[in-house]
Amino acid sequence: MALKSTVFKAELSITDMDRNYYATHHLTLARHPSETDERMMLRLVAFAQHASESLELTRGLCADDEPDIWQMDLTGAIEQWIDLGMPDEKRIKKACGRSNEVWIYAYGARVVDIWFDGIKGQLTRFDHLNVVGVDAETLAELAKMTERTMQLQFTIQDGQTWISDNTHNVLVEPRPLLRMGQIVNQ
Repeated sequence: MALKSTVFKAELSITDMDRNYYATHHLTLARHPSETDERMMLRLVAFAQHASESLELTRGLCADDEPDIWQMDLTGAIEQWIDLGMPDEKRIKKACGRSNEVWIYAYGARVVDIWFDGIKGQLTRFDHLNVVGVDAETLAELAKMTERTMQLQFTIQDGQTWISDNTHNVLVEPRPLLRMGQIVNQ
């Protein structure tokens, strides 16, 4: 018997001073049985950092031809493609060919640096690709906020994202690895 997805409800109150975006989003997330709390919470962080009225969560792990999050224009063209993890070059090339802007939120502790070192030479040809790394300690703190029904406040300013609920306050600072096709010196 196959395991079913677990449904989570999240209310995100977003104050993004970097983009002058202020809104509340009510999201329903279907967490695939193989998805961890850390990854699901990272989906919420990525959503908040790119939030707009047309940004959507997709089927994620259930669909190979879709990112985790995307934004489409009224014609159905993909404006933003947002993936989590460490995709292979073929998937990144596909994303860059289908979207105006691509973001990858890489996670997995030290494995991220190994993955990026092995692939970065092929990524600089995509001038609309951005890759950031999120450290394992931050993801562990985010996982503590996981509940079936969540009310989260996101405050974004100067590249920092503070996430809080009734008991936790977590700072998320994605580490830029590639910005608009240019490798970021660390």
